[in-house]
Amino acid sequence: MLKNLPIGIQDFKELRERGCIYVDKTEILFKLIADGKYYFISRPRRFGKSLTISTLAEIFEGSKELFEGLFIYDKIEWKKRPVVRVDFTSDSFKKIGLEKAINEMLDKNAKKYDLNLSKESNRGRFAELIEKLHEKSGEKVAVLIDEYDKPIIDYIENIEKAVENREILRDFYGVIKPMDPHLEFVMMTGVSKFSKVSIFSELNNLNDITTSRHYSDIVGMTKEEIDKNFKDYKEIASKALSVSIKELDKSMKFWYDGYSWDNAKWVYNPFSMLKFFHEQVFDNYWFATGTPTFLVNFIRNKGINAINLENTEVDSIFFDKFDIENLDIISLMFQAGYLTIKDRNEYGEFILGYPNEEVRLSMNRSLLEGYTFEVDSNVKTTLNSLRESLKINDIQTFHRNINTLFASIPNQIFINKQEAYYQSIIYLVLKILGVHIDCEVSTNRGRIDGVIKTDKYIYIMEFKMAPATPQDALNQIKEKGYHESYKTDNREKYIIGISFDPEKRQLSELEIEKF
Repeated sequence: MLKNLPIGIQDFKELRERGCIYVDKTEILFKLIADGKYYFISRPRRFGKSLTISTLAEIFEGSKELFEGLFIYDKIEWKKRPVVRVDFTSDSFKKIGLEKAINEMLDKNAKKYDLNLSKESNRGRFAELIEKLHEKSGEKVAVLIDEYDKPIIDYIENIEKAVENREILRDFYGVIKPMDPHLEFVMMTGVSKFSKVSIFSELNNLNDITTSRHYSDIVGMTKEEIDKNFKDYKEIASKALSVSIKELDKSMKFWYDGYSWDNAKWVYNPFSMLKFFHEQVFDNYWFATGTPTFLVNFIRNKGINAINLENTEVDSIFFDKFDIENLDIISLMFQAGYLTIKDRNEYGEFILGYPNEEVRLSMNRSLLEGYTFEVDSNVKTTLNSLRESLKINDIQTFHRNINTLFASIPNQIFINKQEAYYQSIIYLVLKILGVHIDCEVSTNRGRIDGVIKTDKYIYIMEFKMAPATPQDALNQIKEKGYHESYKTDNREKYIIGISFDPEKRQLSELEIEKF
């Protein structure tokens, strides 16, 4: 009999009592508890953070019966301890204000243990709650904080409100360190890691395990975990899609694998995998639950070249930087799960990129809509025509359809942006179409703006801004010999010169030659 898929279930007790599949993470949690006391971990939304917090709560509350058959079942002394849970996933702070939301959470925790709190400030009430719980039970307290940063992140487009909430939270969380004699364990989860001059200046005793190799797969699903826990669902999906298990594995990896926080272990998106096994269709699941409108607008308005969002090189200090008043878009994209660690270069720096096809395709579609100010249905129609034109080597039709996208861009945007803006649109189009495109390819004599490869054709492209002409771009390709390294390829090969004309809001007539 098939076990239920725990789609949307973030409560460990409910998951176990309903007989749902649980990917056993208790060996990692056992290590977490045994090795330390204060922890912080950053992971994207819908990645299992809340289930992790819920599982830890049941461990510290001594709910041994829920863990039968799991790794931790016979590994610890089961003892009932008081647990304080602070949870911002409900969004109540948006309706009643952050101070009142915190106040209500403290009251809820106190009521659970038949306590009354007398202090006036939330900081004082938090400390009072911890002290009274320790005194009443004789056991130290576990404090579990889920989505600690949501009241800040949710107001990222309203800096004044975000800063106000940050200061409220910094004061509130500042209680934790002085309460050390009363605390057994502290775990805090969130999407972002704010810089140390912010909230974390009050919490400098937290062990940040975000990129630790020991905990890199604490959430998400490894290939081994999927094979072990979802064998029956894989067989159902392979039959529904009329593919072999091997082919299914390859497609699942392409669509949903690729997240890494240590460049050693790689995990699949758990929400997307559960939805896939339910629907047996490869589609955009995780991305669709939170389309990053703010990110798209920020990238577009800053004139950031979409090409530069992939293969970004950062050092280890990068992972500790997040300043809402001086936003680094690459840092935000990494922490939100739109970028992940893909590799390391010869200098030990990390190379970031899109984790998988779901994120790559969805992000590029969102960016293209944002850059062209077109709705998705219109973009889709144009993309279909562009795909057909590349198939049959009809560059003139390709040219006309690109200009259709350019025509939708507001005049003031079009004129103010630079060459990278238009180059980004072409790059995004080709990426979405599934065409292999390399940008700014280095040669011994310079950098090629773009190399497009299809099954039958190779196009070497150079972009210029008017008053430079397409012929100027073509001449540069020839003078620099950009095309020389492709001469031995058996596909038909063309060099293309393109000029952007901001006054006419289009590509001027391109020049193309076969070589």
